Amino acid sequence: MPLDLEVVADEKAAARRAAELIAAAGAAAVADHGTFAFAMSGGRSPWAMLAILGELEEMPWPATELFQVDERIASPGSEDRNLTHMVLGLSMDHQAALRPMPVTQRDLDAAAREYDTSLPDRLDLVHLGLGPDGHTASLVPGDPVLEVTDRRVALTTANYQGHRRMTLTYPALAEARQILFLVTGAEKRAPLAQLIAADPSIPAGRVHNEALTIVTDEAAAPQ
Repeated sequence: MPLDLEVVADEKAAARRAAELIAAAGAAAVADHGTFAFAMSGGRSPWAMLAILGELEEMPWPATELFQVDERIASPGSEDRNLTHMVLGLSMDHQAALRPMPVTQRDLDAAAREYDTSLPDRLDLVHLGLGPDGHTASLVPGDPVLEVTDRRVALTTANYQGHRRMTLTYPALAEARQILFLVTGAEKRAPLAQLIAADPSIPAGRVHNEALTIVTDEAAAPQ
């Protein structure tokens, strides 16, 4: 699998570099087909990236649809929701780009199918993180969601860190035009080495895409 690895000094520099790459991909997508379909993962690491992205002139916000890679099944406004932090990180103008996962619906299976239908044929760029246990998106170790091949959006079976999740699946990631991993911190060094080696023993190692970029800091970079 082709892989582009960029190592920068620290977490702040990684957030900026990831934002620059996303903005450049957005400008290219709009020039090519008029829109930018971008999916963003949850967790703390992308918050600074999103704030920077909101300030970059190159980012084509009016033509952008910002989808969620994954979301916890939790109530509206919950601190556990990825959407809560995405809303806080975006200006009112940019919030119009958000396409939230419908995790508050009573029928979650139907909600997952609904979100799948709302996705474009191919996402232009998917941002992913990496957990210390090797998970990415909400593709978590040992969950049957790892084996889903016939849907682009699915639900975890078990609670993970207190919540069931809705997540993009491997097929959705494989179909995207580009994948961008943002990985920082010394606790990510071991799983990052496994990701780079495409080690299938961790969920992230099973992500396949023809254009995969990893932005990392010196603390996480394999020695």
